[in-house]
Amino acid sequence: MAAPYAVKLALQSLKKDKWINLLSMLTIFSGLFIFSLSYLIFYNVEAATRNLPEKFSLVLYLEDNLTRDNIDEVMASVRSRREVAAATYISKEEAFRELKATLKNSQYVLEGIDDNPLPDSIEVKLRKDAMSSEPVRKLAETAKKIKGVSEVDYGEKFLSTLHDIRKGVRIVGIILASLLSIGVVFVCYSTVKILFYRRNDEIETFKLLGATKSFIRAPFLIEGAVIGASGGMVSLAALYVLQHFVIFRMAAEVPVFRTMLFPADFFLSLPLIGMFLGISGAVIALGRLKF
Repeated sequence: MAAPYAVKLALQSLKKDKWINLLSMLTIFSGLFIFSLSYLIFYNVEAATRNLPEKFSLVLYLEDNLTRDNIDEVMASVRSRREVAAATYISKEEAFRELKATLKNSQYVLEGIDDNPLPDSIEVKLRKDAMSSEPVRKLAETAKKIKGVSEVDYGEKFLSTLHDIRKGVRIVGIILASLLSIGVVFVCYSTVKILFYRRNDEIETFKLLGATKSFIRAPFLIEGAVIGASGGMVSLAALYVLQHFVIFRMAAEVPVFRTMLFPADFFLSLPLIGMFLGISGAVIALGRLKF
């Protein structure tokens, strides 16, 4: 009987103090919505930077006049490395043809060049788990020591910048999520504390009748859960409106919005996140109250 009665008391309180609860719910909605928008941005930045390295490669320039056997030895040595996903030999003739195709609208650049100035090379694709600045740098240093390799070229600055962007996005995301979560918990904490003092006479009556602390606390925990979950549900509805009526329409005009990803699994958990934060705020508030 205690649980149904606690639910009944919580619903009565939510109705009686509807304006305080509504204000708290809207505040929680604002916090969760801002958090969701931030997560959406960080999620897409992370996805974009995660896919960029797929086009990254090391280029090993070979010495002149290597025999086919020498080239095969270099290829075998490169492919034996754990970090290497694939290695492709590119002859100097093939490289020169690709250069001409690239400069087809700027042929004047190649005027006066009779001999092919490009060396034979090997293009190396790396595994995703090795796509960070330090492993790539070590692989480049090792590749330079291979007999027959004259030079190694790779986007050191590109990888370093990419690593810094991803690290910065994660740090900012963690800080922002922590601050907004603390804000939501504080809102629930303050709401439960206000409701507790508004019902002080009722609580004193319960105490005189022999009610336990858990019996007194239960309605406030339910209220915190309902307020937090309601804020999460409103935030989820706002995201749905944002996706279907704003971003989809903007995608028709601005192509970049067509590539935007929506982490639906995470957004669907917003009511549960709100409920958890609401209960946490209520627990903290009740733990600090003397009764």
